[in-house]
Amino acid sequence: MASEVFVEPIDETQLTGDNGQIYLFQWLASLEKSLKEAAVDQLKATQPSVEETLLKIICGSDGYPLPGRGLRNLAARCLVLQYTRGDSRTLFDTLRTLLKTLGDAKADKDSIRITAFWTIGELMAIFGSQFMSFLAEIASISTKTFRSSNSPQIRYHALTMLRKALNSAKKGLADSLAKDILKNMKNGLADKALPVQRAAAGESVTVADVESVVAICVKSLDGSDQLTRQSLAQLAGHMLAATQVPRVVPMPDHPQKSKKEQEDNDATNSAYAVSENMKPLLVPGEMLSQLSTHFNKPILSRKARAGIFDFYVALLTKLGAVFAESHYILIVNHLMSEVVSNPKNGATRYDKIFIRKLVGALLRDLIATRMLSEQGQIIAIQELSSTYLKRWPALMPGQVAPNSTVLIIVLKEIAELLQQLGNAPPHVQDAVSEPLLNLLTHRSHGVRVNASWTLRCFCFSTPLRLPKTILAISEALQRDIGSLQSPAAPSDIDRRTLGHAYGLAALVAIIPDRPLYVSFDIASNVLDTATNLLKRASEHDVQMAGVEVEVAWILIASLMLLGPNLVRSHLPQLLVLWRNALPKPTTKDSAPGRNAADWEFLLHVRESALGAILCFLLHNAPLVTLDVARRISTMLSNALAFATSFTSHPLEESSVPTSDAQGPSLRTRESSLRRRVYQCFTALGTSSLTESAQSSLLQSTMSVFAGPEGDGVSAVQAAIASSSGTFTTVWQTADGFGYGVTTIDIVDDEVEVLSMGNDRASLNCPPSTTAVVDASIELFARLLSVQDLTTVTRTITQLVESVKSPKLDKNAGRKAAVLVNSIVTITRALQFAMACHYRQAKETLGHSQVTTPLASLLKDALVDGDPLLRRASSEAIGRLANVSGTSFLTSQAKVLVDHIVNNRDPQGRAGCALAFGALYSHVGGLAAAPILKTAVNILMSLSSDPHPLVHFWSLTALARVINAASLAFAPFVPSTLGMLLKIYMSDGHETEGGTLNNANIGGDLQAFPVVCHIIDAIITILGPDVQESSRTRTLVLDLVQQFSVEEDETILIEAIKCTQHLLMFAPEHVDIPDTVGRFRSHLSSSRRQLKLAAIDALYQLVQKDALVMSRIGGDRLVEDLFAMLDGDPSIEGTAIHNPSAWIDLCQRIMLRTNATQKSVDAAGNLDDEGQSLNAAMPPDNANQDGLSSVTMSRWRTQLFALHCLHELCTIVAQSGRKEHLDIPFARSRGFSVHGLLVSRIPDLIKMAFTASAAYVTEIRLEGLVVLRDILQVFSKAPDPDYPEALLLEQHQAPITAALTPAFSPDSTPEILSSAIDACAVFVGCGVVKDVSKMGRILKQLTGALKEVDESNNLTMRTLGELSPNASSMLRVSVLAAWARLEIASAEQTYLLDVIKPYRETLASQWIASLRDYAIIRADSEFVHDSSIVDSSYASLGKVVLLPYYSDSWATVLQAVANAMEHTEQHISIAILGQTSTKASTINGLVTEPAPLFFVIFGLIYEAMTVSSPQPSATPNRRDATVAASLRALKCLIDPRYSGQALLEPTVFKEFISLCYRMAMVENAMTLVHLTELIAVFAKHFGHFGTESVMAPNEALSPDSVRAHCLKICAYILRHARHSQGVPAISGTVHELARMVSGALTAFQLVASTTEGNIREDVRGVGFMLYAELLKDETLDIDLITPTLPAFKSLLAVDAHPKVHDRYDSLIHGILSSCLLNVDEMRGREGLISSKKVRTNLLAAVLVLTSLPARVRVARGVVEHLFFVVSQKFEENDDMAIVAAHCAKTVTVAASGNDLLRSCVRLLLPAMVQFIAKISPRLDDGSLSEQHSASIDEVWKTFSALLALATEQQRTRVLSIILPTVTLLLRPSQTPPSPIHSSAVAQLLTFAASSPVSFKEATAQLDPGVREVLEISIRRVVEGMSTVSQTARPQISLRSF
Repeated sequence: MASEVFVEPIDETQLTGDNGQIYLFQWLASLEKSLKEAAVDQLKATQPSVEETLLKIICGSDGYPLPGRGLRNLAARCLVLQYTRGDSRTLFDTLRTLLKTLGDAKADKDSIRITAFWTIGELMAIFGSQFMSFLAEIASISTKTFRSSNSPQIRYHALTMLRKALNSAKKGLADSLAKDILKNMKNGLADKALPVQRAAAGESVTVADVESVVAICVKSLDGSDQLTRQSLAQLAGHMLAATQVPRVVPMPDHPQKSKKEQEDNDATNSAYAVSENMKPLLVPGEMLSQLSTHFNKPILSRKARAGIFDFYVALLTKLGAVFAESHYILIVNHLMSEVVSNPKNGATRYDKIFIRKLVGALLRDLIATRMLSEQGQIIAIQELSSTYLKRWPALMPGQVAPNSTVLIIVLKEIAELLQQLGNAPPHVQDAVSEPLLNLLTHRSHGVRVNASWTLRCFCFSTPLRLPKTILAISEALQRDIGSLQSPAAPSDIDRRTLGHAYGLAALVAIIPDRPLYVSFDIASNVLDTATNLLKRASEHDVQMAGVEVEVAWILIASLMLLGPNLVRSHLPQLLVLWRNALPKPTTKDSAPGRNAADWEFLLHVRESALGAILCFLLHNAPLVTLDVARRISTMLSNALAFATSFTSHPLEESSVPTSDAQGPSLRTRESSLRRRVYQCFTALGTSSLTESAQSSLLQSTMSVFAGPEGDGVSAVQAAIASSSGTFTTVWQTADGFGYGVTTIDIVDDEVEVLSMGNDRASLNCPPSTTAVVDASIELFARLLSVQDLTTVTRTITQLVESVKSPKLDKNAGRKAAVLVNSIVTITRALQFAMACHYRQAKETLGHSQVTTPLASLLKDALVDGDPLLRRASSEAIGRLANVSGTSFLTSQAKVLVDHIVNNRDPQGRAGCALAFGALYSHVGGLAAAPILKTAVNILMSLSSDPHPLVHFWSLTALARVINAASLAFAPFVPSTLGMLLKIYMSDGHETEGGTLNNANIGGDLQAFPVVCHIIDAIITILGPDVQESSRTRTLVLDLVQQFSVEEDETILIEAIKCTQHLLMFAPEHVDIPDTVGRFRSHLSSSRRQLKLAAIDALYQLVQKDALVMSRIGGDRLVEDLFAMLDGDPSIEGTAIHNPSAWIDLCQRIMLRTNATQKSVDAAGNLDDEGQSLNAAMPPDNANQDGLSSVTMSRWRTQLFALHCLHELCTIVAQSGRKEHLDIPFARSRGFSVHGLLVSRIPDLIKMAFTASAAYVTEIRLEGLVVLRDILQVFSKAPDPDYPEALLLEQHQAPITAALTPAFSPDSTPEILSSAIDACAVFVGCGVVKDVSKMGRILKQLTGALKEVDESNNLTMRTLGELSPNASSMLRVSVLAAWARLEIASAEQTYLLDVIKPYRETLASQWIASLRDYAIIRADSEFVHDSSIVDSSYASLGKVVLLPYYSDSWATVLQAVANAMEHTEQHISIAILGQTSTKASTINGLVTEPAPLFFVIFGLIYEAMTVSSPQPSATPNRRDATVAASLRALKCLIDPRYSGQALLEPTVFKEFISLCYRMAMVENAMTLVHLTELIAVFAKHFGHFGTESVMAPNEALSPDSVRAHCLKICAYILRHARHSQGVPAISGTVHELARMVSGALTAFQLVASTTEGNIREDVRGVGFMLYAELLKDETLDIDLITPTLPAFKSLLAVDAHPKVHDRYDSLIHGILSSCLLNVDEMRGREGLISSKKVRTNLLAAVLVLTSLPARVRVARGVVEHLFFVVSQKFEENDDMAIVAAHCAKTVTVAASGNDLLRSCVRLLLPAMVQFIAKISPRLDDGSLSEQHSASIDEVWKTFSALLALATEQQRTRVLSIILPTVTLLLRPSQTPPSPIHSSAVAQLLTFAASSPVSFKEATAQLDPGVREVLEISIRRVVEGMSTVSQTARPQISLRSF
């Protein structure tokens, strides 16, 4: 096909118009595609003309547009393609022409020079090694341009060309020129233009200049933007990393060369270097010191320091993961000793936080997360612990303990590593547990808090350590509390006490996440301790009391996290404690004379109590009733009043805390208190606050964020800054306060919190003085949205006046902060109002009295230069327009347009552009239609502005407008695309373009990613319509294609999104293989965002067509995704077709060396079976102490692989493809066994074993899931070599080995539960049926059951003491496992022997578990008051155990139902609450129900009332639960259990109503059980009425049990078919048939228990309903044939002699109905017709043959029936066999019925005719199996007819039958046909039964017929004789 591609020549006439640039762009895009696809010969033929055209484009010949970015990129790629695929001989001339263009270009044609630079660079990058002669000239031109040009863009491209040329042609570089290049590049690194710095950083620099280059890079950091900082970091990292390459020690006079040349020399002299002394230029420590030396310089700015850590990141990334892992502790030591411990870096609190964040980000985000393997993480934790944690405290002389900052960083790092490991191996646990407990007593508050957090992470990941750790800390805390009052106590006892309290609180907080590992008694003990401390605090001095109070409230706050179930019972006590801690302020509080210590104590007490209240509000919302909210609101108001009274007192202490301060200042404590009050009010909500409280809160919060005073610290700063004029912006202050500015940032609709210094505050909360501002803004925003118009107007006016207050003029910093705070507050208020109170907001915030003052304020902020103000104010204007109406919208649009027209200030223009975008996006749709055209025109105009700030935000706003306008934007699409292409061609919009100032700020405001985003928006709004206009589609595709091959990764991310939408709306225009290849190349990117975008795009393609992606990507793509994609891989598409390939992939992931496996192997937990299985696996790396040489799969990747295996087994099992599960079946169908799932069982078991031996709990659990899948899916798979055996029998040993680790001492309750379940599956699946061969698997089950029976607190013999919750959970699991065995025993009878010895135990425990579940489900009041409830069920235990009971109770109930159906006496004893000695007395009818009747009945009733399955449950599971409930209830309503409880009117009414509802909504299978239930109900209680009054059998009360039973069954029968627009009951044919049979059986039961007319009424209703089914034509399924036996049973109920006439009438009626139904079908054909005829004939024959002898049926009815049957012999084969069956049935039944005997002869002609018609088919071979079956039925009819005949009639009958049978004889055929043999056998039967008549009839036959008959019989008789003669010697010989 490539030879047919046509290279279209350019049409130069189209280049001169307005669209010339668009035409040229599209022509080049088309040319590029043609050059890729054309044949080489054709390409060479057109090469001269194409080259000429391309050079004209590049050189800007007359008539051609100036080449912008898009044109130069395309032209350069076309040239590269031309010379790569075509002839490269003219490349020399092309390069010469381009170089000449560089020298001759005029100054006003910069774009031509840029294009020439770019093209030469692209050509040299590919072909440079062939044209090294040009290198000198290229270098000369580049350096000359670099020195002489004033354009940053030209200088940038000149250096870029040089870099590309050097990369490929470095050997042609002379030494002198190299020195000149290096000199210029060093100058370039310090250039004023940031693009030039970036270009210079990309050039090659010799390794010998490391120090000077790094120094220049550091110096350039202050003025750099993000792009430049990354470039400088890459250069510094590359230079420093090169010092680690082993090389020959350089000579002192070694000439300087470029790095590229140096590398070449190294390569060429490698053989010589081997014999020399090879060593790196710098040792690792010296290399790292190159950066730390600069970092510690005193004059370095904070921005430069952050940049140096970018250097660290680039350096370590360049060195790679192996270096980082092998030198981890060296890197940490370097950072701690040379950076963190440097005194300058910890001078202030902010410096410490700053350094902690920098070092923490490096260690965690880079090294720990991306570089360390699991083994490396384990070693890192051990090294950190031994090097730092264990060195505190310093115990030996001369030792120096690490300082607090170092310890905090190390603790955070260990916490992160523990979270990544999942579960800590034993040696890691030993390494950190004791040091963490020691560090809880550190003197530093920060260390204590971080030690608590690390301890929490440790116990969370290793929950087996949790109970012991809690116990140890609790005991230590109790000792500390007791020592507080002791004079002999150590001086740091207060810190020790607080530290242990922090640790205990941290561990208590994780109890809800790990409830199975601890007893909830701990919670009550903690609460008691806290209460006692609060009670005794008043007896001690202020210092001691402060410690006691803080400890108490911290502990109470942690208990709040346990949720409402714990807190509910203690809430009254807590409210009293809070009221005491937050009393109403008195005059004493405002009296002077109180010292600082007293104030500190009072503030601290209130703040601590408020912390507990906040935790309560956040985690116990159901308990916050109106009364509780009112009481808490009063307390909060008291606390706020106290804080206000405190601020009115002069303070004696300094407000400026020093770095050595022992604790926070009073001002800080007051801020903390106020912050807590605001946070609590925010969490409480506004609904419970009074108007006065809301009004005071508005004033209070406004005074914080908009008050003129601010903080004393800022006042001092303000005075200095104002006098010196040095204030610039609040964001440049570095005191952690910044004049009280907020840290809330508004980004579109999302609220993010940013701390100063560009660090995330989510890791560390801002200081109290700043946090109180944030909290006040959040509370103010929520309060304002619910106020009335008057209050809102007054508040907004006051806020605007505060911003413009003259008091702020002397404090420029505070004025700026107040403006920022106010704008952010307004925006947050509007956000909250629109989200929660929109209607009220339109009336208040949208009123003109509010919008007028706000509009002016927002306009001033909009044109301010602050980026935050610009974003927040534009967002506020948009939201305000949304709530205010059209007038505000139009007025704001006019204001914005006027400002843009009248002002050229880029800051103002950018703000107005953003405001236009916000206006339209928030008002949106039709409401904003009047300003759409204005907005689009303005934004498109501003997008052409050369200033980066203006065009970036204009394009961003335009994207928002397009997305909001949707289809309304369609008319603007062509003009927008044209504008975007012009921007793409514009040099001024490039990152490096424009003036020096523009080029320097353009790096952070790149236009092209936004352009690509706009294209994506256009594709989205056009949708499938993108294909309608070929012009639009082509332009969009070309632009997306160009952006997809750009180098900038931010552009690539947007291009991927465009491609994704094109794949949705125009997939046929996207090259899928090329797109997949491009996406795969992005997977190796170092940029996480690009990688994630590529993964998302690949996921979309997989969802669309997994098979195509599998073919294109292959296994390698999936392996790549395994390591990166943490979600569903959508393997459904390919798993069924090739499961073996998926297993190979998962196996490669699972069987790699991993650290957790090593840990367990080292522990020696494997038994003989496990070791034998492990021996077959790939061996681990022999040197386990060293670093692994193979790639290690992290545990999350392994877990993902196991998830895939589970999905794989599930999908294949559900696919219905039997060949995957049965090797003999697969072979019989010709399948290759190699690729089938069943052939991979050993690998699946091996992977399950690998997982079971891991240390991470999640992997072990998933391994057990996979093992259970194997047992369930392959339990019936036969062994291909021994068909009588099962395949899994040979795998019993490895399955046992895989289960064994779950019962080891290091197991967890969850693992034990899953393992017990797997054991039950194995025992019950039938793989091993001999109980003696089940081994330890059955032993585990029986042992667990014995423990359940012996005590409530299980130990499982290996785990030691378990918590009550874990014990109860395992008890439930064990009982559920045995219940599954009981259920399976219905099919696997060998299980009866397994269960039999434990019947008594199981019965009592099953019933007890149902009772416990019922108690847990009860209301909490009942739980607390019940005396039979175990204490572990109370409060939290109820929540913990409920899910386990919910999952298993249905299984237990099903087992109970199974046992009850088999009348198992132990179950009866358990339900009745009797002992086995009283079992014999369980007889007779009782009136009172059994003790546990209502418990079980309640559970069953609730299960049946659930109308639909829960979200977590499947419909099948719900159906199984309902079926089990109905089965159990069927047995439970036995009067022995229920007494007469169900006859109580209320219960009876509810129960019957439920039955009616189920009959109307459930499926057929459920209704089968329902009909059985109500039949049994009627059987036991049918003679009772609703008042338990005995009813006579001659009556049928409307409210009696029998009547309701009949109504329900009648409804079921009526709706078994479609009726009156109501669909039929759903279900399979078998289920529907069972349902109908059950309903008829219920009718039969009721009929048999009634008498007289009532019986006939019941029978008549049943007949009528069945007749409707017989008449039905809506169903295409046959419900009659399988239900005829049930109908017969109803028919057979004896009629009372007094009502014989009614019975006879019913019989005549049903017969007549059947015959009429048959007659109606005359002349009709089809499935429905034949089904109706068949079923009615069968029913009529059944009625006729089942009648008592006394019933008289009219002869005409019988004759008509026989006539119809005779007719059916002549119809199709299906009907003929029905007729033959009917004839046989009637003939057989005629022996007892004279009427039938006399009429049966009428059938004989039809049968004779049928045989005669069949006879020719024997000769032509067209006889079917149906014919054979019909013939057999006819023979049986003939035999019955002959038996009916008298001796005198038999000769006559045989004279008719024998010729008929002879018609089918073919004695000449050898071997004889089956029909012939059957006919002869029938003749012999006739001859044997009536020899005389047979002989007479034979004599009367025609000679020909008689001859055929005799020959046939003779041959058969002779053959039998021969066989009998020859058989004896054969048998004799065999026996011999």
